[in-house]
Amino acid sequence: MQQNGEPIMARAVLWQRVEGFIIFAAGLALFWHANGTMPWWGAILIFFAPDLTFLGYLLGPRIGALCYNAVHIYAFGTALFAIGLILPIPLLAALGALWLAHSGFDRMLGYGLKSPEGFAITHLGRIGKQS
Repeated sequence: MQQNGEPIMARAVLWQRVEGFIIFAAGLALFWHANGTMPWWGAILIFFAPDLTFLGYLLGPRIGALCYNAVHIYAFGTALFAIGLILPIPLLAALGALWLAHSGFDRMLGYGLKSPEGFAITHLGRIGKQS
């Protein structure tokens, strides 16, 4: 279905990518507020750590999607951040904020949650080269 010459799904995906940018920015702001001791190079390593879940794809697309999605949902970083605030463990709050920022960053770039059918099939549409 189209409205004003633009597919409705394309607009929905655009809004989810905008949401990803907002989550990314908020996660970074929370990290800068919560972080007291982590050096910048450690923050960069932690920021990209969720991408290690790609290794799950070595066991097939179902396991890969499960690993990727379990870590890339917004709730994972949010929960770590909240637990870090409640306990209080500032390092855990900082880790959660970075994890949340990473998930938002991926969504902003169009990398959605993965389908067990394959890495390139996401809730935001197909990624990569279209054949």
